[in-house]
Amino acid sequence: MHAYRTHTCAQLSKADVGEAVRLSGWVHRKRDHGGVLFVDLRDHYGITQIVADEDSPALPVLDALRLESVVTIDGEVKARDAAAVNANLPTGEIEVFARAVTVQSKADDLPLIVNSAEDYPEETRLKYRFVDLRRERVHANIMLRNKVITSLRRRMTDQGFSEFQTPILGASSPEGARDYLVPSRLHPGRFYALPQAPQMFKQLLMVAGFDRYFQIAPCFRDEDLRADRSPEFYQLDFEMSFVTQDDVFDAIEPVLAGVFEEFSGGKSVTPAGEFPRIPYAETMLKYGTDKPDLRNPLVISDVTEHFTSSGFGLFEKIVGGGGRVRVIPAPATHEKSRKFFDDMNDWARKEGFAGLGYVTRKGGEFGGPIAKNHGEEGMLKLYAELGLGENDGLFFAAGKEKDAAKLAGAARTRVGEELGLIEENCFKFCWIVDFPMFEYDEELKKVDFSHNPFSMPQGEMEALENTDPLEIKAWQYDIVCNGYELSSGAIRNHKPEIMYKAFEIAGYTREDVDANFSGMIEAFKLGAPPHGGSAPGIDRIVMLLADEPNIREVIAFPLNQRAQDLMMGAPSVVSARQLRDVHIRLSGEALEVQKDASEAETTRVDQAGE
Repeated sequence: MHAYRTHTCAQLSKADVGEAVRLSGWVHRKRDHGGVLFVDLRDHYGITQIVADEDSPALPVLDALRLESVVTIDGEVKARDAAAVNANLPTGEIEVFARAVTVQSKADDLPLIVNSAEDYPEETRLKYRFVDLRRERVHANIMLRNKVITSLRRRMTDQGFSEFQTPILGASSPEGARDYLVPSRLHPGRFYALPQAPQMFKQLLMVAGFDRYFQIAPCFRDEDLRADRSPEFYQLDFEMSFVTQDDVFDAIEPVLAGVFEEFSGGKSVTPAGEFPRIPYAETMLKYGTDKPDLRNPLVISDVTEHFTSSGFGLFEKIVGGGGRVRVIPAPATHEKSRKFFDDMNDWARKEGFAGLGYVTRKGGEFGGPIAKNHGEEGMLKLYAELGLGENDGLFFAAGKEKDAAKLAGAARTRVGEELGLIEENCFKFCWIVDFPMFEYDEELKKVDFSHNPFSMPQGEMEALENTDPLEIKAWQYDIVCNGYELSSGAIRNHKPEIMYKAFEIAGYTREDVDANFSGMIEAFKLGAPPHGGSAPGIDRIVMLLADEPNIREVIAFPLNQRAQDLMMGAPSVVSARQLRDVHIRLSGEALEVQKDASEAETTRVDQAGE
């Protein structure tokens, strides 16, 4: 017989009744029924009920153990009484009568209870993540992640993609988020950077003649964290040669739609080949964001023209100064009290906006200051244009175009949630396309790239030379699902002269490009194919499929919101010798931190010696 088990804790069934078996696992739950002890034994695969009575030498041993102790049980499979069958458990028709028990490891008092769905502070959960991972929901999330990655890998291979690995230690890039830097021991004063993405390497693979590449790529960005963002994350990175935007879409839609259909648990999924394509300008107008949640049926409208000479002075002033007025419908709100509308206004102010105007309507009667000042005739004309009914309310976001769009987008989401309009049990995908190549930076007072500087401008050199830069669109696109951006991508700029010109418009010299992107630009001068790709975020995909609100719930060992590993103590203080090895000298606050840590370590060693 095997040293630890003949079966897993999910294998035994009625067909095994009478067999002598050996099981190993954790003591998940105990129930004492007066001389008869029932123990739920858990391993990675499932749970088996163990029974020990006064005739079993295992009884006193099991009775004395704390939950989460690890044991090996030798026993006999018996059929449960009909009334005791647990139909929700794969092993629910049997139990194992314990003849002997071997304690492999005793557990101390637990920092959190594994067999409970009770919520615990994130600090506790992350510090004892190895215990948290035993809990059913978290354990299932990590297994879902494994299955999703396996499915993605298979689907990419089936489409003719080859998997390659790109370097982790690379050069720092002046573009994008802050890098995580790694000092070099062999090259004093020089640093590697952990990759924010394998962007340049995957393009160089295309230049090298590999037609279809992918990898499950680790990426690192030193940026402020949110619920859907982690400093260390993984993406399905892919690139293709000799392709148009349509070719990229045709390749990745079946992969994403297929994975979501496989693991959606019956929820509907936008079919491959039917992902809507929404131009950037349209999505900013209709949804107030470039990450629209299409489960929300509400559509924003621009009604600026209605307030050029309105009786509402505030809006007239905003419009006269070049601002915009956007509206969000609030259908069938005639039974809502005035408080509902006032609460929306208060919410907008708490979000940092000046406020959210509104109009109420009940049985055709308009209410609120905007309606009073704009007049009934003006309101009837506005409602007719918007197709609103006699019991529909309306919210107003006014200000500079970007501010009005941002408030309208946030309000659209809030109204949809408050009115229960968000469609459930579905995953709705879309592409956001036709991003502007450039934007005007108000702070720097200059034209700069708006998205990815390595994208091909639509119209190529002719557009760069003859079109207002702020009117030029790029072959850039985002994949969005249920309001989450899953990835950005582009058809790349593979022509050196076009790249030099694009960077020149953004204020970079030819020398700047040669210095900062030498590997890329030199490669393009030696024959580069047209190419493009994208990189859907795996963590966000699993987060959506697991219906989790926080990305840390689907990562085995995540950092907290301050980018700390509470379990392993990272980032940590290193010794003076380690710093000398990489030619680094600390100063200021960093030096004080190191001194405090060194003194604490000296004290600990002295106390240990005593």
